[in-house]
Amino acid sequence: MLQCAILDDYQACALGFANWSSLDGVKVESFADAITNADALVERLAGFEIIVAMRERTRFDAALLLRLPRLQLLITTGMWNAAIDLQAAAARGVTVCGTRGVAYPAPELSWGLLLALARHIPADVASVRSEEKWQTRIGVGLCGKTLGIVGLGKIGSRMARYAQAFEMPVIAWSPHLSEERCQSVGVERASSLDALLQRSDIVTLHMVLADTTRGMIGPRELALLKPTALLVNTSRGPLIDETALIQALMENRIAGAALDVFDIEPLPHGHPFRRLPNVVATPHIGYVTRENYQMFYSDAVEDIRAWRKGSPLRTLPAAK
Repeated sequence: MLQCAILDDYQACALGFANWSSLDGVKVESFADAITNADALVERLAGFEIIVAMRERTRFDAALLLRLPRLQLLITTGMWNAAIDLQAAAARGVTVCGTRGVAYPAPELSWGLLLALARHIPADVASVRSEEKWQTRIGVGLCGKTLGIVGLGKIGSRMARYAQAFEMPVIAWSPHLSEERCQSVGVERASSLDALLQRSDIVTLHMVLADTTRGMIGPRELALLKPTALLVNTSRGPLIDETALIQALMENRIAGAALDVFDIEPLPHGHPFRRLPNVVATPHIGYVTRENYQMFYSDAVEDIRAWRKGSPLRTLPAAK
């Protein structure tokens, strides 16, 4: 009997989103808690041949993979996972497979966070629930405000279309963004990141985390933003220098930030992002929808079945 672990199933829902019982000869166990201690993680996973990881919640580096000698198949939800050392997995003979996903949940959440921040929705919901105050803040409208999109891929392009529906001018920038790409989406290409930051009323980040993008929004870049500017990040926390952002928010050098991603997840207790009044924070739920989970876990079952037949699907090759 093969042993399969489903990790970081925070909502304890994975077993209900796919027909795991169709996997004859595979015993499936789901874990809802997050383990960050390496020794504790090894102790939990040492007996499993198959592991299903949810996005990048658990890091599978070379050191961890070496300590899991029984592991044969590692599945990540989605087709990209920077938390898995693919070269180390290949060296260990571990097959790594991915799953499909749907594109719209992340931009939908991004737009929801933008609206929540601009109109102070969480604070005013809290005021209604408290039954103590009525109309506590004054929001800002989006019509006519300039949206700056950093990264005009699938998510950034959807954000542009949402902004256009709200009658917002849109500018975009990324290191290799072409004029043709901007024209196809109907946005203006900013001449530089600095220019985008200076002109935008709202900046939303949609870049992949890499060595070249880590900390791309630091103290200097934050200083370029207008005092009334709003910053949205639903991509990866380390795109922004967290310490610099906290300082800017505490000193009201920008008006606010809407964040779904953080340097450390889950966000530590007592972290400033949990209490700053000009922050709207959610627990990395950009991809957390029924539609995505249905596809993630159904594909994971399909991956396991195909792998057992010797024809693995959606494999993630090690970079050369």
